[in-house]
Amino acid sequence: MESIVLSESASTAQPEPPQAGTLLPDEPLVVIKPSASWVNLGLRDLWAYRELLYFLTWRDVKVRYKQAALGILWVVLQPLLMTLVLTLFLGKLVRVPSDGLPYPVFVYAGLLPWTFFAGALTSSANSLVASSNLITKIYFPRLIIPGASVGARLVDFGIGFLNLIGLMLYYRVGLSKTILVLPISIVLITLLALGVGMWASALNVKYRDVSVVLPVLTQFWLFASPVMYPSSLVPAKYQWVYKLNPLTGILDGFRSALFGKGIDWAALGIATVFTIGLLVYSAYVFRRMEKNFADVV
Repeated sequence: MESIVLSESASTAQPEPPQAGTLLPDEPLVVIKPSASWVNLGLRDLWAYRELLYFLTWRDVKVRYKQAALGILWVVLQPLLMTLVLTLFLGKLVRVPSDGLPYPVFVYAGLLPWTFFAGALTSSANSLVASSNLITKIYFPRLIIPGASVGARLVDFGIGFLNLIGLMLYYRVGLSKTILVLPISIVLITLLALGVGMWASALNVKYRDVSVVLPVLTQFWLFASPVMYPSSLVPAKYQWVYKLNPLTGILDGFRSALFGKGIDWAALGIATVFTIGLLVYSAYVFRRMEKNFADVV
């Protein structure tokens, strides 16, 4: 094979397209392939593309309310209307206990994190399919897409939290020193939504049944979690099974931090272990399936 020698000055010049009759190497000069290491989650790439995460998050916020007549006001109205309905039927008619709190405050404190979790889970699970045009055109860490969907719902959560403060002032429910534990519950439910959403989004690219089954499972998860009723309503002999649901420890921890109730550290510990384990597993599954997204989506 005829060899071509480049000078030092020419090595920095832009490569010219091969001319007719130019011999090409038998082996490619550069091979791009996924990492063989199972622990490589691409965290360095995520940090390098952090600005893209920011812009995609705000894009999701703007697109969701762009053509809505009330716009972002729905973030305020949706949980308030749900609280009103549940207060009338469960608080007044059924007389569901509320651990000594006014039922509207109690149920809204459960609906607020639950609405965030359910919305983040649904939007992140469908995020890859909805961003198919972006995935097939340019390279960037695909983990950013479900991450941006969860981040957009955090904006809703922050606005809805102002409603909770207003309800607490109206019913004269004060804060306590346990408010310092509140960030733990918020971080945990955010990571749980990201973990489940990441795993579901990767599966949804290949199996579109996920988007059909997920709302049913989410509805079941609602009734299996202490959103509309206190966990103390569950019989003592089933409490250990009930606490295996990570949302039990997270939602109870959220309420306990706000209202000064005793924090169930065992349930919160179970939720922490489950959430971290699921997040690592979901990230691993996502990274192993990521190389086929552009071909399948």
